[in-house]
Amino acid sequence: MARGTRKTAVLKLGGVGALAALLFAGGLQLASAGENNRPATTAAAQTVNCPTVRDKLPAVPAAASAQVERELANLDQEIARQNERLARQAVRPEGGPAFIDNAILGPLRSKRVAVLDRIEIAFNRIGAQRPDLDALAACSLNAPGVPSAVNGGAGQNAAGQNGNGNAGGQNGNAGSQNGNAGGAARTVNCPRVALPAVPAAAAAQVQAELATLDKQIAEADARLARLAVRPEGGPAFIDNAILGPLRSKRVAALDRIEIAFNRVGAQRPNLDGFATCGLN
Repeated sequence: MARGTRKTAVLKLGGVGALAALLFAGGLQLASAGENNRPATTAAAQTVNCPTVRDKLPAVPAAASAQVERELANLDQEIARQNERLARQAVRPEGGPAFIDNAILGPLRSKRVAVLDRIEIAFNRIGAQRPDLDALAACSLNAPGVPSAVNGGAGQNAAGQNGNGNAGGQNGNAGSQNGNAGGAARTVNCPRVALPAVPAAAAAQVQAELATLDKQIAEADARLARLAVRPEGGPAFIDNAILGPLRSKRVAALDRIEIAFNRVGAQRPNLDGFATCGLN
């Protein structure tokens, strides 16, 4: 009889253990589902809100134009870089409440101070009156989904390229030509990425990749601006050193966007046609 009682107790304990295991597994599944669904609450990342500089400049002397264009491209490149970081922050938050101020906006202001100072020096070096651009250094944040204003190419203060709230939404490139003393620095002309409705669970990842595309465009434009000042390579240099690598980087980013749709069970879009860029 005692043996039967012990056996019954063991069976009961085993049943409790099995039930606990099931509840534990269910808890993991619930936790996992909650984590995977988190992007629904972070569908749109914030973007940096920096004062535009091109429209605040006095007439740029021809002898200073190339240097000024190069520095304006640097400003746009930095905006794109920080918007990419904010997009990643929306997917995987890090740091405390002061993280964005200390790790993004503060360093961004310091970099802008240096660039704006170089623009002022470009005027001063050729005997033109040095503009005071100090008030244009500090940036804040836009509301989620609001694109950054960028400086774009000469004659066009474009609001960016991808139209997604990152780096001014820059797909379809921010300007036609950067006029300079030696001719015109060209800008890359990338097709605007047209997406179907983005599922909420994929939104944060998609936005991070769109920000990556913007950053790539801004980096290519900055290199073209430098190339206008100091030419290098032969006739195929731009294709081989700028447009070719840019296409490869865009292929990878566009593929990650497609995977983000596929991962949440949505139909995978075909974005291959948006990879190749030309020149304005």
